Amino acid sequence: MSPPGLPWTIAEAARRFADRTAYVTPLGWSLSYTEVDRLSDEVAVGLAARGVRAGDVVGLVLPAGPEYLLTYAAIAKLGAITAGVNDRLSERERGAILAVAEPRVVVTTEEAPPGSSAETVLQGLRVQGAAPPELTPDPDRPVAIIFTSGTTGLPKGALYCNSQLAFITQTDVGDTWDGGGRSFSGTSFAHLGFMTKLAGNLRRGGTTFIMERWHARPALELLARERMTTVAGVPTQLALMLRDPTFDDFDLATVQYIIAGGGPITPGLAEEARRRFGARLATRYSCTEAGIGLGTAFDDPEEDAIISVGRPHASVDMSLRDGDGEPVSGDDIGEVCLRSPAVMSGYWRDPEQTRAAFTADGFVRTGDLGWVDDRGRLRLVGRSKEMYVRGGYNVYPVEIESVLSTHPDVAAIAVVPRPDDVMGEIGVAAVVPRDRDRPPSLAELRDFAGPHIATYKLPEAMHVVDSLPLTVGEKVDRRALVEEIAKLLT
Repeated sequence: MSPPGLPWTIAEAARRFADRTAYVTPLGWSLSYTEVDRLSDEVAVGLAARGVRAGDVVGLVLPAGPEYLLTYAAIAKLGAITAGVNDRLSERERGAILAVAEPRVVVTTEEAPPGSSAETVLQGLRVQGAAPPELTPDPDRPVAIIFTSGTTGLPKGALYCNSQLAFITQTDVGDTWDGGGRSFSGTSFAHLGFMTKLAGNLRRGGTTFIMERWHARPALELLARERMTTVAGVPTQLALMLRDPTFDDFDLATVQYIIAGGGPITPGLAEEARRRFGARLATRYSCTEAGIGLGTAFDDPEEDAIISVGRPHASVDMSLRDGDGEPVSGDDIGEVCLRSPAVMSGYWRDPEQTRAAFTADGFVRTGDLGWVDDRGRLRLVGRSKEMYVRGGYNVYPVEIESVLSTHPDVAAIAVVPRPDDVMGEIGVAAVVPRDRDRPPSLAELRDFAGPHIATYKLPEAMHVVDSLPLTVGEKVDRRALVEEIAKLLT
């Protein structure tokens, strides 16, 4: 049976949940499930009037908000393809993505007056009271192009069709409708999470509070005011909430669950988050090209989410490969490769890069390095491009950070390489101390980590920083950190 697709899910959610609030916008405008369906119908007809047809690409250069939500839904109702662009990217980066996507139409709010509501911004697109023709179900119909979050090279857009989105929804929520709950969304809608999980979120029937720009204190205020049970985000967002000086002033007694994804969480941060939120922790691991991957469950042993990213989800195959694409043996480190019905169809209009992304037997390469322990848990050690070579030995920064993050005086840490005349490269630890006036010394860090990792992996230089540079996806920007450290040496 063909998957019904996002348009059907939107209509069915409206039928089941009607006037229940689906989304609350940054300006306080509430969207019911009925309004999500009706307004996206009206926007779809408006886009069709502008020449958008099935199979066309529509670019969305929009912040997280109702404009993005409704336009994405509208594009899907036309059988067209959404190419989401994070509006926080530079003009050059946005232009590069749009050049790859080649959209027929670009929808943006750049010319809208500050503070405009979605009603104002979308008014020019909507045809009130109108609805597009119903689409015939087609599992191979393209729905979304999701661009990778890398900071180097040309952008690559992972193509997702109805079949992949249906599998992700089935994996996330099964046949469940009406899980309820209240949560907030604090990441770009152009990224994997929103684009592939919208159908699953609609099936839950809950209320999502949209944060157009994520900041720690407003996130804490939302958690406390709305009595939310779950806090979800990338590890950096969890760390920033815990670092907020007013954290302990908030009543977060209702928070029972923490979900960390979008990157590995260090053991130090994982333990602190569990302790201070007083909640259970689960991790999620995937990449833009794989759709879904691995994770830990709330009822797993507590250690699992602290030291690993868990085990593959049902119907997900994992293989660790060497540089030649051959499986590694035992607990050797290899590149994490994933295969499942959720994996992208390929990179948009880039057959050469698509071939390079897959192994000969259909696994997609994640670019992450890791090893599997004796309990079947994946332990990440970093990105293949982050590895550096010290005196002929491979060093993986995440492995070092996992140990040093548990030092009592370290609030956050990142290890990056710098050139060295003798060793080729050495590790430099950028440390955010818990007390700016009493940072740990390099010797203290080396003594602390020495019993746990080999001497050649220990950092040989240290810089104290107020914060780590972040990408627009709230991940540590290692490239910027390398450049910062290089400037200190000149």
